[in-house]
Amino acid sequence: MNGPSLLKCICDETRFEILELLQKDKELCVNDFVEKLNKDQPLVSHHLKTLKKCGIVKSRNQGKKAMYAISSNQLSELISNVTKTSKKIPILCTEDNCC
Repeated sequence: MNGPSLLKCICDETRFEILELLQKDKELCVNDFVEKLNKDQPLVSHHLKTLKKCGIVKSRNQGKKAMYAISSNQLSELISNVTKTSKKIPILCTEDNCC
């Protein structure tokens, strides 16, 4: 995967929120995401499937549940750095003012 493909995969707001939650909790199931993000289960499952297809998250079975985690330390560091950097930028890019 090249840089633009990676960024395209994580640039969706819901996918990035999922990754931020995994930064804090390390491993969560679909129901955890649904509760914490207050989003519908099919939407969360769709985004997790996309992140898994891109290789950004991995899953393991725990009984009847699939537990999700960020797939590598490098990706975890990337998400952490993006979150930290975005908090330091005074004006966030929005659809209206983005270049």
